Amino acid sequence: MRADTAPRMDPDLHATVTAWRRHLHAHPEVSLQERETARFVAERLTALGIPFEAGIGGHGLVATLRRGTSNRSVGLRADMDALPIAETTGLPYASTTPGVMHACGHDGHTASLLGAAALLARDPDWAGTVHLVFQPAEEGSGGALAMLKDGLLSRFPMERIYGYHNWPGLPPGTIAVHDGPVMAAGARLEFRVRGRSGHAALPHETRDPMVAAAHLLLAIQSIVSRETSPLDSAVISIATMEAGSAANQIPDEAVMRGTMRSLREEVRDAIEAALHRIADGVGHTFGAEVGVTIRRGVTVTRNHLADAALAAEAAAGAGLAVRRDLPPAMTGEDFGWFLQEIPGAFVWIGNGDGPGLHNAGYDYNDAILPAASGFLAATARRALGG
Repeated sequence: MRADTAPRMDPDLHATVTAWRRHLHAHPEVSLQERETARFVAERLTALGIPFEAGIGGHGLVATLRRGTSNRSVGLRADMDALPIAETTGLPYASTTPGVMHACGHDGHTASLLGAAALLARDPDWAGTVHLVFQPAEEGSGGALAMLKDGLLSRFPMERIYGYHNWPGLPPGTIAVHDGPVMAAGARLEFRVRGRSGHAALPHETRDPMVAAAHLLLAIQSIVSRETSPLDSAVISIATMEAGSAANQIPDEAVMRGTMRSLREEVRDAIEAALHRIADGVGHTFGAEVGVTIRRGVTVTRNHLADAALAAEAAAGAGLAVRRDLPPAMTGEDFGWFLQEIPGAFVWIGNGDGPGLHNAGYDYNDAILPAASGFLAATARRALGG
């Protein structure tokens, strides 16, 4: 059994999968609300004759293909949720849900996994078990953890798991495979600075939370530049500041919110400790109370070396261009939770030029569907045979 003998997507299947992708794009649903998306996936799986279980970790589904007597098993994963972004593409299949769009390409991920299912279902030259994991709530709502908590790996045993994310700016269909970190661990930050309000002309009678917040904003930028090794990647960004309602009043409170990212959990721990220490110091300096809330999100998405090599070999065997020289990204992806439990790898597949992820003008490139489905099917075959 060789991965490069796997059937490739013919024009008819490509047209079908493209229609699926565009239907999903036109009917996006945000995290935790993927009911109709899950229903659509279930209908397609039923038409393909592939059994599945629904309602796993929320609106998740797991479909299972079995062939032969081999006890080998592998998982393939796609995420299904959209983002609360108003689409501006003007495409014929643009979102019909106001304020919601597939700005990250999960419509393409879902459609291409269905395409891989179709390829594997019509291919007699493999043996074992393939679990197709359609995951909800990837965009910051803990979908991977919810599926794991719901018994994903005990109910659907798999030796390893693979997935991908489309990647704007990378040539269409090119497979980028990393050894080690692929995407960063993340956390959401909130700093609530409490002072004492008063007349803006009498600042000495107040405790100005705006001044304290301004010093805090600048001070925490020193964590990456002066407390983190130059050999470690990390970023802290404060994205919003809210304070005051009148130009002649010093307010009671200023609130800042942002995010932090790192490629090692140890670095994240150190940054969190520094944020608390600096916030306490600023509060004492300016006579303010500073509350710090850190809500951890995804863990580092870190490939297992043997599985990264297997994914690269499968892609090359399927006739796809492969890159092994790209650095990781500071974006986050909750596929990392799966990789903490079992071996596997997560790759990028080039989406070509155009607007980037989470942009209101973004669109998944339908031309890469044969590469994406082909990569997933070839990787499953190689994993089962290796």
